[in-house]
Amino acid sequence: MGRRWTAMSDDCIFCSIVAGELPSHTVYETEETLAFLDANPLAPGHVLVIPKAHHERLDELPEELASTVLETLYQLVSPVETAVEADGTTVAFNNGSAAGQEVPHVHGHIIPRFESDDGGPIHAVAGSPPNLSDDELETIADTIADRT
Repeated sequence: MGRRWTAMSDDCIFCSIVAGELPSHTVYETEETLAFLDANPLAPGHVLVIPKAHHERLDELPEELASTVLETLYQLVSPVETAVEADGTTVAFNNGSAAGQEVPHVHGHIIPRFESDDGGPIHAVAGSPPNLSDDELETIADTIADRT
């Protein structure tokens, strides 16, 4: 099944859940990932998907493990929507405390969405959008492309 990552952090709530030291409402598990209901849900059926190994940021995951986490998210979107009769889902990662990441362990959110939930699009999470010129957009695009 590929490589298993076992790094854990003693002071991480998600590592404690993986170790069985704290309870969770587990909905799916693989050798490398765990998915469970969020203890502070934004909607019924709000699921968190984590790598079992401790990594604080998405960009710190080994590439193969990152693919496994995304595969788990992919596998769960439809069952989550069906289970709570959602009209859609928002799937997202908060990467770093400045982005709103509250638990320093990579976790993806599957948040069921409903036509009547008054929630906004993903663009609403970042506050006021910047007013960027085409030249600024081009510079940013080039800088990102140069680093990939």
